[in-house]
Amino acid sequence: FRGVGKSEGKFDNGIGELADAAAALDWLQIQNPNASCFWISGFSFGAWIALHLLMRRPEIENFIAISPPAGRYDFGFLSPCPSPGLILQGDMDSVVMEEDVSTLVEKISKQKGSNIDYRVIIGADHFFRDKIDELNFHLNDYISENLNEFRPKKVKRDR
Repeated sequence: FRGVGKSEGKFDNGIGELADAAAALDWLQIQNPNASCFWISGFSFGAWIALHLLMRRPEIENFIAISPPAGRYDFGFLSPCPSPGLILQGDMDSVVMEEDVSTLVEKISKQKGSNIDYRVIIGADHFFRDKIDELNFHLNDYISENLNEFRPKKVKRDR
């Protein structure tokens, strides 16, 4: 997002970043007019932005939030959380405390109809150094388990 690496712009405390994410989703929808669903994902501050967009865009049907900065930002807007999703967190994260994320997940899970899959990767720091394979395993596992429900069913035809 803006202000990171070689990206243009400056950090905007979530306002401009949310507008950027919405513009990216608009572009994806234009490029993929026959898409049956959209998911959103984000890492750390990007997870906070992704979840804000989830609340504003009903076409987003699932999410993946990696190290959402619970304890640093307010997640009270996720009431109720409209879509199922995966939250991944490292237990050795010194930027986002696992206890804060666990508390967030407990709060969301108490909501009617909530469907949050919370997974903690043991020994993972904020950037999942030395744990990328485990992170990828959980991402692939969740996506393969949940994307099937959005795929069109194949119809068998008698010959």
